[in-house]
Amino acid sequence: MQKKSNAFLETEPVGRLMAKYAVPCVISLLVAALYNIVDQIFIANAEYLGSYGNAANTVVFPLTVVALAVAVMIGDGCCAFVSISLGRGDRDAAHKSIGSAILLCIFSGLILVALYLVFQEQILTLFGGEVNQETFYHAKEYFFWITLGVPFYMFGQALNPIIRSDGSPKFAMVSTLAGAGANIILDPIFIFIFRWGMMGAAVATVLGQILTAALAVWYLCHMKAVRLERASFRVHGTLAKKYLPLGLCSFLSQISLVMAMAAIQNMTLKYGALDPVFGQEQYAQIPMAVLGIVMKFFQIVISIAVGLAAGCIPIVGYNIGAGRKERAKALFTRLLAAEAIVGGVALLIVELFPRQLIGIFGAANESVYYAEYAVKCFRVYLCMTVLATVNKGTFIYLQSLGKAFASTAISMVREILFGVGFALLLPPQFGLDGVLYSMPVSDLLTFVICVAVIRYTYRTLGKS
Repeated sequence: MQKKSNAFLETEPVGRLMAKYAVPCVISLLVAALYNIVDQIFIANAEYLGSYGNAANTVVFPLTVVALAVAVMIGDGCCAFVSISLGRGDRDAAHKSIGSAILLCIFSGLILVALYLVFQEQILTLFGGEVNQETFYHAKEYFFWITLGVPFYMFGQALNPIIRSDGSPKFAMVSTLAGAGANIILDPIFIFIFRWGMMGAAVATVLGQILTAALAVWYLCHMKAVRLERASFRVHGTLAKKYLPLGLCSFLSQISLVMAMAAIQNMTLKYGALDPVFGQEQYAQIPMAVLGIVMKFFQIVISIAVGLAAGCIPIVGYNIGAGRKERAKALFTRLLAAEAIVGGVALLIVELFPRQLIGIFGAANESVYYAEYAVKCFRVYLCMTVLATVNKGTFIYLQSLGKAFASTAISMVREILFGVGFALLLPPQFGLDGVLYSMPVSDLLTFVICVAVIRYTYRTLGKS
């Protein structure tokens, strides 16, 4: 009988395994989030771009999330399926699912590029790009160059969880770090020295994504637990039907986030125009720019939350496949505690240091209205961050158990029913403040549901 190369997932202490897998995953996702955030920091501090460039970045951001949604559906689903397959000793299913996932990622990336280039102006308008003429001009420039890098971005993001499932979380982290490092080095050169503006920020990002994708290709030739063969690289429909549903929660959580952002950004555009201050042409872009900054900070927080949970997927999947439910239950307890701590630290930061946060994004170059609205936005929009991180950890843990339907259903309720619903219902009653209230209300109601799900999960894992 062939020895399982990942057998340590069944024997090592769960706390040590969580640190080994979750920390590199957190770092990888944080670095991936920094691609867009670093762009926004440098854009905000370039006087010739400022809040107009910031608002343009906010408009384009949801379109990168669409690409990420497709990539993580393929990558996370394949990761969970490969981990369960290895736990059962089924290496044939593991290598064929990886080859199939690679082909699906390449095809979908090329299709998305074509759609973005053909419908560029309509897409940007849908996400509030027409807040004013200068913002729309910057958004078009940034969007064009970011679009050209979409296939590389998707490939790197899809391969990251697959590399983790092969037992190499550190390499997955390093490949993402290398790309982000390149972006951080090139951004100030292209923006401040060459003065390429939004194009410079986008090109720096794309070059970093290409580096990450190249490292992923190198790893595919040096895998450990799984060996790819010529027969791997086919779209194995039977296997795709098994692993894509496991990544469906990741897809829907991202794509529904895009829908929520579309609703929020359009409500910001509509009710900002009715505000006595932001209704003025010279200040019209401020709510959109500030909202983007707050979303980017939340993206950092949620990247940590997702990283903690996603890092547990190979561990949980392997132990469920091996019949070790008690280890999966112990890991769930540690995960929930870690998620609550992350949310608590983030809450303290946004409530105590909002002015310092907005200062990073060029507040010194803007009007007093910019800083004042940012402080309010941080404190109100993110006041339920603790619940948000616990909710996110619960969604992803269910996914790692193979409970794709339950995970997807709760995620959809949060992002579409609550996220989109309250973003549309509250602004008519509370104006621009209603946009800010939509986030905490959604997280609070979702947490009520998650409490019931958590209790049910504990009972299920307690059965032999």
